[in-house]
Amino acid sequence: MSTFLHVTLVTETYAPEINGVANTLGRLCEGLRLRGHKVELVRPRQGHEPAPAEPDELMLCRGWPIPGYPGLQWGQASMHKLLRRWQRKRPDVLYIATEGPLGLSALRAARRLGIAVVSGFHTNFAQYTQQYGMSFITRALTHYLRWFHNRSHFTLAPSVSQRLELQRRGFERVELLSRGVDSQLFNPSRRSAALRAEWGLEEDAIAVLHVGRLAAEKNLGLLKTCFEALSQNYPQYTLRLVIVGDGPQRQWLQRELPEAIFCGAQRGEALAEHFACGDMFLFPSLTETFGNVVLEALASGLAVVAYDEAAAGQHIRHGHNGALAMPGDEDAFVDAACWLLEDSETLRRVRLNARQHASRQGWNSIIDQFEGQLLNACAQDSAVPVKPVP
Repeated sequence: MSTFLHVTLVTETYAPEINGVANTLGRLCEGLRLRGHKVELVRPRQGHEPAPAEPDELMLCRGWPIPGYPGLQWGQASMHKLLRRWQRKRPDVLYIATEGPLGLSALRAARRLGIAVVSGFHTNFAQYTQQYGMSFITRALTHYLRWFHNRSHFTLAPSVSQRLELQRRGFERVELLSRGVDSQLFNPSRRSAALRAEWGLEEDAIAVLHVGRLAAEKNLGLLKTCFEALSQNYPQYTLRLVIVGDGPQRQWLQRELPEAIFCGAQRGEALAEHFACGDMFLFPSLTETFGNVVLEALASGLAVVAYDEAAAGQHIRHGHNGALAMPGDEDAFVDAACWLLEDSETLRRVRLNARQHASRQGWNSIIDQFEGQLLNACAQDSAVPVKPVP
């Protein structure tokens, strides 16, 4: 096999969809291509997307909408189509990023053809079921996910805490592949007096920011509890809650937080400008496998308040470059946010340390590691016992 790989990436979400998985996969694809590898993308068609201009690099399949998640979809099972495609032009290795019907089709086709498979654990669906009142399927879903991932050469987890959790649940051969941040894009220098003026903020006012998908699994009720405590305990500050993002809980949040500013979904430089115009970042989610927005907030020079897990647990040292609470302890979360406002020097120091830390967390080393993991999977193609796939 040549030094350069033919990599096929299979996913049910991709840019321009706005979520952490799509963002991460875009970075990985771009990084591999810049290193000379051929990257083929297999994903559902988005909207009325036309046929690809370069069919060798993109295979589109039909998608089905995911209930409660407008704009996101499952990919249709396409095993026979994949078999025909890969028999003509065989990839060296697959990276399967999602475990839906399309991902399962790709796994079965690859194993039938003897192609190396690496899988990624990007979304904690088993935890989502509890948030949506479907805890009765949690055990079955966990069993399926374990079955799925244990049939790949490696499963790549994005954080140390997620890797430990998967190992505890019987997932085998779990390796770490963290995430990076573009610290040139997400940068305090993008702070805009004009945008802050639109929010009704003077220079010394404090913008309390949240960025993310507005959905039940993000634990967004804690935003209201925390912001009300900050406003009550520190009347000497002018505080404004700013929420960037969209999703099924937006209308509910707007009723619960009528004084908050809702900016909708943002991307690229506009998103970076919104980050840079904040001062404090509240991230109450308990279902993240990583949480890219935490690194983006740190790189933008925000003081992050989060639970001690996933990206926050990996990148924040409590009291130095952010504030952490034990997972699920809402009182401790509120106390951590309040500590940041005890005096202006604390907030200033934490924000400076946040930027300094995040500026060292680039994507190049992550892509180097990913490249090595794909090469290892190819080299060990016969090392993993083949288990029959129905």
